[in-house]
Amino acid sequence: MDKPRKIEPAKGKLGVLTPGMGAVSTTFMAGVELVRKGKSQPVGSLTQLGTIRLGKRTEGRSPLVKDFVPLAGLNDIVFGGWDIYKDNAFQSAANAGVLSPEDLGKVKPFLSTIKPMKAAFDPEYVKKLDGPNVKKAKNKYELALQIKEDIANFKKANKVSRTVMCWCGSTEVFLKADEVHSTPEKFVEAMKANHPAIAPSMLYAWASVTSGVPFANGAPNLTLDFPAMQQLAQEHNVAICGKDFKTGQTLMKTILAPGFKARLIGLNGWFSTNILGNRDGEVLDDPGSFKTKEESKLSVLEHILQPELYPELYGKFTHKVRINYYPPRGDNKEGWDNIDIFGWLGYPMQIKVDFLCRDSILAAPIVLDLVLFMDLAKRTPELRGRGIQEWLSFYFKSPMTVPGLYPEHDLFIQSMKLKNTLRHLKGEDLITHLGLEYYD
Repeated sequence: MDKPRKIEPAKGKLGVLTPGMGAVSTTFMAGVELVRKGKSQPVGSLTQLGTIRLGKRTEGRSPLVKDFVPLAGLNDIVFGGWDIYKDNAFQSAANAGVLSPEDLGKVKPFLSTIKPMKAAFDPEYVKKLDGPNVKKAKNKYELALQIKEDIANFKKANKVSRTVMCWCGSTEVFLKADEVHSTPEKFVEAMKANHPAIAPSMLYAWASVTSGVPFANGAPNLTLDFPAMQQLAQEHNVAICGKDFKTGQTLMKTILAPGFKARLIGLNGWFSTNILGNRDGEVLDDPGSFKTKEESKLSVLEHILQPELYPELYGKFTHKVRINYYPPRGDNKEGWDNIDIFGWLGYPMQIKVDFLCRDSILAAPIVLDLVLFMDLAKRTPELRGRGIQEWLSFYFKSPMTVPGLYPEHDLFIQSMKLKNTLRHLKGEDLITHLGLEYYD
């Protein structure tokens, strides 16, 4: 066993700020309050229900994660956020239609007190939405400064000792890193010049990082994926992570594809299509926003199956992804997968998956785990000084890594990476599953 790393205690209140107060964030807020009131269970949350094995299997040590590392308690969380609509969290949750009127009724007084701050928004980046609750300024730099002021005011008004920000807003149009993203100085000049390569989500990330607030990116936007932001994170000792919450169809891919690879089952093709009717579906009906999401979804199989190492099995597979906006379905997304595989001697087989999932129900516990783990990273010098928190790749479709390092998409490797990071922090032996010592 190693010496435990220094972790500062979770004293005082934890502020949680969400750019975007739509289906995902209000389902998260309502769920946390229902759990705090003893009205429901935090199903899907590793920080609340998960255990972690310590030492040998024969030792029988498997504490809850929240008892093993010093996480903030649910009762210490204070919520805030921004949105382009003026609806409070209760009204927004009711409009989203994710939770039943019965469940929302139990937390209506609480949710009604959470009112969105004016958002930094530009319909050029999310073409299917527009709203009245929007900031005004002469340039993007001034908008970013207004967000910094919002953060400072939120901290003061709610008397929080620490704050974390998690992007729960919409998918922006597809952007590639530009020269203006190369250094912090060029990024600031680009904001002042209203450069088109600076999207609204980047303004929130810049304001968060330069305010010393950890930032998690729940959408496939470029937001954090460039040198300027990563340099700022290290300079300010701020943890960052992303991107794109791993919920429905991609979650299934990161469960099934590792199984095919482990058993060396070949793949000819994987066709995926989705229908969804929430705000996310409406946004993704725009080709620019869909391109951003498509890039995130398509990368998963390539990295898991490693066709360059297994050309006979995965060198020529076809991977197609479709998303269709279908308003009657609401937040209850349906994902169909047709998977053409082949086995011994090349004989073909098929697998069909029809996942009738609830997108925000799967995303809400991810938000909870991320804000608690990012707060842990903020209080842990060894983690916060690294900037990118790759150990949280478990929660994302497109995990961030240092430049030049390919991401791990295999859900089971990601889970081991996360739990071994926690063991490392507490000075416990890492679990390798070798097991030969049991037979000595």
